[in-house]
Amino acid sequence: MARKARKKEVQFEESLERLEEIVDKLEGGEVPLSEAITLYEEGIKLSRTCLKQLNEVELKLKKISAELDGTFTVEDI
Repeated sequence: MARKARKKEVQFEESLERLEEIVDKLEGGEVPLSEAITLYEEGIKLSRTCLKQLNEVELKLKKISAELDGTFTVEDI
């Protein structure tokens, strides 16, 4: 399980790094329009992937604890 989490973490870091590269290229303004559109589309996909991964991590950081009376509470860690 730790290996799977590590792989996902690496993928997030790689995705974020690629996204930053795309932003830098687009902000540079020297990319032809057709390439800019392709880069923009790739950037949108990467940003959605990163957001999904961040949301998954956020859910994992929630601690569910059982109360003595059988009810459950969710606590942020």
